[in-house]
Amino acid sequence: MKIQLCTSEKDILNCWDVLYALRPHLLQNEFVTMIKEMMTEGYQLAFIEEDRKAVAAIGFRYLQYLYNGKHIYIDDLSTLPSCRGKGYGAGLLQYVEALALAKGYQSVTLDSGHQRTTAHRLYLNEGFNIVAHHFSKSLH
Repeated sequence: MKIQLCTSEKDILNCWDVLYALRPHLLQNEFVTMIKEMMTEGYQLAFIEEDRKAVAAIGFRYLQYLYNGKHIYIDDLSTLPSCRGKGYGAGLLQYVEALALAKGYQSVTLDSGHQRTTAHRLYLNEGFNIVAHHFSKSLH
């Protein structure tokens, strides 16, 4: 399984279908601009292809917090519905874990919607633990 980092607008656009499956509120005409702006803030996007089309992707950042030190935070992890069950999600999680270990980091973290039970099964199978609740307040 070959995992590639997005390095061009073409790579980013190739990930549109995969990330839209996870984030259907996104607008395609703003997608590349948004990802490029996020990249200036440390976001990285890696993907797996089948037949030159992205079928799975993971977006992540290197962060440091007082409570857990240096870690990689996973913003996004998605596989096209037609390609699920092939190990792509686990492969991308293991890829990010290897990056964290190579930097000497102690953890990889992520948030997941409470309704995403299939994703939770993957995270638990990959050694993640449920350690917190995430709270959010809309300011609209």
